[in-house]
This record gives sequence, C-alpha cells and structure tokens, in this order.
Amino acid sequence: MKIVVLAGGIGGARFLRGLRGAAPEAEVTVIGNTGDDISLFGLRVCPDLDTVMYTLGGGINEEQGWGRADETFTVKEELAAYGVGPAWFGLGDRDFATHIVRTQMLEAGYRLSAVTEALCDRWKPGVRLIPMTDDQVETHVVIEDEKGRRAVHFQEWWVRLRASVPALSIAPVGAEDAKPAPGVVAAVEEADAVLFPPSNPVVSIGTILAVPGIREAVAAKTVVGVSPIIGGAPVRGMADACLTAIGVETSARAVAEHYGLGLLDGWLVDEADADVRVEGIEVRSRPLLMSGPEETEAIARATLDLALELKRAEDAL
Repeated sequence: MKIVVLAGGIGGARFLRGLRGAAPEAEVTVIGNTGDDISLFGLRVCPDLDTVMYTLGGGINEEQGWGRADETFTVKEELAAYGVGPAWFGLGDRDFATHIVRTQMLEAGYRLSAVTEALCDRWKPGVRLIPMTDDQVETHVVIEDEKGRRAVHFQEWWVRLRASVPALSIAPVGAEDAKPAPGVVAAVEEADAVLFPPSNPVVSIGTILAVPGIREAVAAKTVVGVSPIIGGAPVRGMADACLTAIGVETSARAVAEHYGLGLLDGWLVDEADADVRVEGIEVRSRPLLMSGPEETEAIARATLDLALELKRAEDAL
C-alpha cells in the first residue's frame, strides 16, 4: 500500500508517527511544506521538514513539539552577546548542526530534495520525506502596525508577533513559479490514498497545494483529511488567525469547504463537530485529540480506513 501525506510541522509530524504505527507495512511518502523556510545567521532553516525528521527519527523535543531533545543554547547566547539577531527565533546548538550541513550542501549545488534525503540518512524516519519544491518559496504576511502597512516573513508574524497583529493577507511568495520537487507528482500518482493531517490548512497544506501541478495530481486521487479545528477552535497553534486572513470561518465545516469538493473526498471531524455535513464529502466523527501515542495511532488508522473505504467504492463504480 502506498500513501502520500501532505504535512506541515507539529500536527503533521505527530499524525505521521501514528500512521507509521497504524500501517507499518505501508510505503509512506511525505510531501513537506517549505513555505515556512527562512535564512537566519547565514543558514537555511526548514522548520517543517526538520520537525517531521526529528519526530519520526526520535530526536524531537516532545514537550514543545519542535526542536531537538536535550538541547542547549550556547551559540544563541553568544550571538546575543555580540548583538546579532534576530533574538526572537531561537536555534539550539544541536539544531544549528542540521542547518549548517543543509546550507553547506545547498551552497555546493545540491537541491533541497537531495539535501533532505541526505539528512534523513541519519535520522531514519521510516518514511520518504520530500520537500514540496526545490525552488525557494517563502510565506509572507501583510500587516499594519505602528510602522505602517508592510510585509513580513511568516516566521516573524508567527514567532515574534505571535499572530497578535491581524494579517491583512498571506501569500506564498514564489509558489506560482515553483515546480514540484523530483518525485512529488509521481508519488501522488502512484498512491492508493492521499491524507491531509491536522496541519494548518492555509500556511502548511495550502502552501503545498499552491505549487503548480501538486493540487491537480492530488485532486485525481482519493483524499481524506483530518480537521485541525475542534469545536470552533484550533487544536493547537493559531490556525484561526490564518483562516481569518483569507476570509474563512474557524470551523471544521468551513475548512472542509475551503479545501472543496473535487479535492477532498472524506473529512474526519471531532465528536464535538459530529453534526457537520458538507455536500459531496463523506464526513465521519471521532475523538481527534492526539493526547498520546495510542490516540494518535487510532486517528491515523481511522483516516486511512476511510480513505481505503472510499477508494474501494470509487473503484467499484
């Protein structure tokens, strides 16, 4: 069985860990969001790719869901002593090593997909992790504050400002001119099912789908998603701020409609949203809080089961 998962950071990574337990024999390809990528201290940082890699490879800081376990911050403290910023984005010493290796390989001419494969040789995540594109795509957010109307990198809005300043618009800059990374479209075309974990529908999965060719390939497959919204609030993070920026209500129903019929075939919602109905999309309800390994594995299994059920029904037509 071949499965493709479109993934952002923490929610996607934890879902993938559950999926690996639910379908240990499956061949899983993960298409990772790179719109959050940013250059800091002369290094190329890929937060979502690294979160997936560390989580599945056993190196993640479990409490916060990102960064390395047993981390120290000597380099960060020394940079601060020199007055070198930004101080709002903290990289740990162990994490720095990953970004140094990535940057060296990129500067040597390797593509991001090849670099990611090389990094995964160490971590052995048990899935094939591919960035959505080898081209540079960065999500920018237009805000208006005491400095006037301006565009900032998504990371500044998300990490430094904590999305406290309303986003007037959000754009994956460079996406429309990007090409899917080698292997992305082929993996989707060969997949038995495509799954959307409870990642941010705007700046994670939405950014992946913004790369020309990916949405079209995904739409041709059986697609089941897991709602990142429970009872009108994000499971974690600030997805509501992103949804508001694009004019979408923060609800399980509205997110499914945002993805749309023609892309989404099935939609898993929490029991708090059991009354949700979306025309043309099969909606099922079950507990969606990933409160532990068993609960997360059960969510992944339910998502996959619904996808396979819908695929069998489509094949029978």
